[in-house]
Amino acid sequence: MKRSEILRVVALLVCVVGISLLHYLTPLRLAMLHDIFQRLYYIPIILSAYWFGFRGGIGCAILVTICYAPHILFQWGGHLAMEMEKYLEVILYNVVGGITGMLSQQERSRREQLEETAKGLEASYQQLQSQSDLIIQIEEQLRRAERLSALGELSAMLAHEIRNPLASIRGTAEILMEGGASDENRVEFLDILVKESDRLNGVVEDFLRLARPEPTGKGPCNINGELSNIVTLLSAEARSRRVSIEFHPSAVPEVTADGQKLRQAFMNLILNGIQAAPAGGKVTITTFFSGDRNSVDIRFCDNGPGIPPETLPQIFEPFFTTKGNGTGLGLPITRKIIEGHGGTIVAENVPGNGACFRISLPLSH
Repeated sequence: MKRSEILRVVALLVCVVGISLLHYLTPLRLAMLHDIFQRLYYIPIILSAYWFGFRGGIGCAILVTICYAPHILFQWGGHLAMEMEKYLEVILYNVVGGITGMLSQQERSRREQLEETAKGLEASYQQLQSQSDLIIQIEEQLRRAERLSALGELSAMLAHEIRNPLASIRGTAEILMEGGASDENRVEFLDILVKESDRLNGVVEDFLRLARPEPTGKGPCNINGELSNIVTLLSAEARSRRVSIEFHPSAVPEVTADGQKLRQAFMNLILNGIQAAPAGGKVTITTFFSGDRNSVDIRFCDNGPGIPPETLPQIFEPFFTTKGNGTGLGLPITRKIIEGHGGTIVAENVPGNGACFRISLPLSH
């Protein structure tokens, strides 16, 4: 037995013996005191049942019976009514001890089960926690691998785009080095060198724009004003291709944005629309305020042939282009600029009416 259990047993024995001594030493004429002492026996019985369960309750009740029975027999033997009441009280001692002990034992068993369940849950929680930490580490490794993969893919695409202008420059330079070209051809070859150098510089500049971080110089920006200026700047390009630009602004609030970068994104989309529209076609630009999303929405639509469905998911990938002289960086740069402002850009085909790019810019980001 543990030290605490031994102390409890000693305390119960002292209590039962003490109450019994009170009975034996108190004169019978003080019947009220004997009634009180008789009820005091319930204290050790209930305590024993609570501490030691069913066996403790019954054991203490039997001990009380052994200590109290001689007092009933020898000191109260001449009072039959008193004697019968006290025998019934002794029976009640055992009933209370047994029931209280049984309930206490059930409660103890239930508590132990709950403790075991709690330990199992704690172990499961610790296991889940360790697995969660492992998953976080794996996700971080996957993100790092994804970034490295994307960087490798972009590097390979950039190398491919640079290789063609370099090959043209090298071939032209070799011809000039041979010295067999006439003055007229020499001018033509030098013009090729300049154009390919410009093309190479354009690829590098576009790649740097794509890799540049999010816009930082943000301030109040009037979307309608920016679009109106761009439409004016590109009017000559549109007329040369016999394409008209229709701008349908509506009252929209200002957004917090980098106006210079938004101008670049809008110009890319309008130029794409002008190049896609047929002669006599048009590019339509529409602005409106979306109260549900608290954003300014802009649509750039043309009546060209649209985007082939099989290439629609790829148009925002770097270096993907369907144009013979395109770099494939215009739309990726545009998406990066829009997403850098907390917005979204979606491309879709309008049945029988070309392609449409939808931009949504939040009022604040």
